[in-house]
Amino acid sequence: MATRIAIIGGGPAGHTCATYAARLGAEVTLIERDIIGGAAHLWDCVPSKAMIGTGGAVSFLNRISGMGLDDVVPKVEHEGLRDRVTYIENCLGNSVTNLLISQQVRLISGEARMIGLNEVEVIFNEQADENSTKVANKTSEVIKADYVVLATGSRPRVPNWAEPDGERVLTTRHAYPPPEIPKHLVVIGSGVTGVEFVHMFASFGAEVTLIVSRQQVLPNKDPEVAAALEENFIGRGVKLFMGARANKVEVIGDCVWVQCDDGRTAVGSHALLAIGSVPNSDGLGLEEAGIKTENGYVVVDHNLRSSLPHVYAAGDLSGKLPLSSVASMQGRKIAEHIMGLHVRPHKHMDYDKAASAIFTEPEIADVGLVEADAFAEGRKVRVTKVPFSVSAKALINNDTRGFVKIISDPATGVILGGSIVGRHAAELISVLALAVNASLTVVDIANSLLVHPALSELLAEAAE
Repeated sequence: MATRIAIIGGGPAGHTCATYAARLGAEVTLIERDIIGGAAHLWDCVPSKAMIGTGGAVSFLNRISGMGLDDVVPKVEHEGLRDRVTYIENCLGNSVTNLLISQQVRLISGEARMIGLNEVEVIFNEQADENSTKVANKTSEVIKADYVVLATGSRPRVPNWAEPDGERVLTTRHAYPPPEIPKHLVVIGSGVTGVEFVHMFASFGAEVTLIVSRQQVLPNKDPEVAAALEENFIGRGVKLFMGARANKVEVIGDCVWVQCDDGRTAVGSHALLAIGSVPNSDGLGLEEAGIKTENGYVVVDHNLRSSLPHVYAAGDLSGKLPLSSVASMQGRKIAEHIMGLHVRPHKHMDYDKAASAIFTEPEIADVGLVEADAFAEGRKVRVTKVPFSVSAKALINNDTRGFVKIISDPATGVILGGSIVGRHAAELISVLALAVNASLTVVDIANSLLVHPALSELLAEAAE
């Protein structure tokens, strides 16, 4: 009899786990209440990057006079932007669904919860799509499984001092795209999501005010990286409320008033909450099943097993690094572990070596050890930095903003981490991510014969 796996949640963790497990011979049932591909991925991540891509095109056109071309004044067309986002969502969602169907994964549209150690109850959605299956003339079904994978993701956090209405006061899920392009957007939260929204709407021509609760944007990033982004924001006319925490949002007429704890008030046409997320762990029957949680996240071991060995958790629900790339890898590792590929000691996921990117302008990407953290820990490191301005390709692109920074061990030359600020940073960081994960040295990078002219040459120069 095939191993039976029930997966709750069809995001990057869930659908990757389903695909790999099915390929390895498991009988897989995937339950998703919203959208195959994941609400966080297809309603947050992908639409935001699609809109940022449009904003990037606007920014590029605003710079073309420096490339021997006449000025062009682009205008964002709201309905066209909405159609673009929807098209991309549908393409990716259909691609994931078709892959799952090709692997004989059973898809169910509905709400799921554990009702026993090896049983999952599903309440079918009334409007299930054509790819979803259910028992005829029934509103629910109990699925028996040898293993259960919880991959329900997260949702935007809403504080008790704000009431999103989807019109003037928005969460991130209201903003892809928003009901209208704001004239003046007040962004509350200066983490990754917050700064991406600042960049996006500033590119669309909106006035933007950013509420920064710390003394730098991106509080968990390299201060030099944060400073580069702050300089860019200020140069684009973004107002920064540094060291201010919002504690009240009020809609008065056509304006939204955001009050801060230091007495300052930001007034705009719209406000956007970008202050983190909360796990979708309620209603899953975790407590009744005896699954241990902390602050709503499922506590997992290095194999992503919960306190019940046959129940796994992945993605945002696992409380690990909340990145789609991490969630996908977790899903794959769970499938392999369930199907017996990791019965012997093996290399576990090292979240400290995961690459991440922020799609602002300029882009920001990093991996591994951060310079400030190394010095705080008293570690001896070698730091080398090269500006984009020395790159022939950056000059050709008419965009010399940014730098490449590599952190290495002074004794061995092993690359420990790196940060990139500049055009295509999200692509360039892949080389450093490989170097960090494979323990390559600066000599390995410096001796590589790279393309000329190309931005990747900056990596070799920084390695030297």
